[in-house]
Amino acid sequence: MLDLSLEVLLQTAARIIPAVHRTPVLTSQSLNRRFGRELFFKCENFQRGGAFKIRGATNAVGMIGPATVSRGVATHSSGNHGAALALAADASGIACHVVMPRNSVRSKVEAVQAYGAKVTFCAPTMASRQETLDAIVAQTGATVVHPYNDEHVIAGQATATMELLADAPRLDAVIVPIGGGGLAAGATLAARHTAPQVQVFAAEPAGADDAMRSFAVGRLEPVGSPETIADGLRASLGDKPFAILQQGLKAVVTVSESAIVEAMRLVWQRMKIVIEPSAAVPLAALLEERIDTTPNRVGLILSGGNVDLDALPW
Repeated sequence: MLDLSLEVLLQTAARIIPAVHRTPVLTSQSLNRRFGRELFFKCENFQRGGAFKIRGATNAVGMIGPATVSRGVATHSSGNHGAALALAADASGIACHVVMPRNSVRSKVEAVQAYGAKVTFCAPTMASRQETLDAIVAQTGATVVHPYNDEHVIAGQATATMELLADAPRLDAVIVPIGGGGLAAGATLAARHTAPQVQVFAAEPAGADDAMRSFAVGRLEPVGSPETIADGLRASLGDKPFAILQQGLKAVVTVSESAIVEAMRLVWQRMKIVIEPSAAVPLAALLEERIDTTPNRVGLILSGGNVDLDALPW
């Protein structure tokens, strides 16, 4: 694995500055009172493409050599990474191919296509995703930019937590959603290098609990058929994020579907901002008291805001 040192993360942050927004960190007095903590929300729902994924995609595309980048890029995605890679590819003037499960959120499919990617649909399993992607790569020669199991992607995602820790100093803990693990691994690296006193927690839906099971047994336990409204967290944890997380993540916790919906609604109502179900999972962990009660100043990454407004969970 690439040594993801502080120097590498700083170089990554400098490299992607022209392509990403420095998203705000917002607070809510009503939510602080509700949870008895000071909460700081890193609003990646305001990011380009509507999610944090543009950070990793931009960095990964920028690291592809000139001899191969002309053949384009390819990936599999439930939506946000595909949209981000399409944006990054468009900025570089190259083709982008995105494999998406047939049950992907309609608005996310439309966004990926609007950003210029060619979408190929597959069955909603990790095996089908990979088989379809392999066929496209064999046909086009495109470079695969994995949604999370890629050091350059992880380094890009780390910049979100680096910004949070800089803009909300003296945090006790950071809670991030976890699916494939790129954002969580990046958060762990950012805390290790810039604020080692900060505990990093990862939260996932109970219906897609492979990260918790993997940590319990010390080896990857892939998700089979995940069942959760949090479509961005249905992927199985990757081995590269897992190796990083084992060296610094405080804990993985799971939350119920009802808590995800309640947390999502709370943010919409109290903060007046749009987030998707995956982004609500960290707050759901506080709702169900899954996090140790010690942390008083807690950062939460709102990972994205790409939600189908015609199919809201309430």
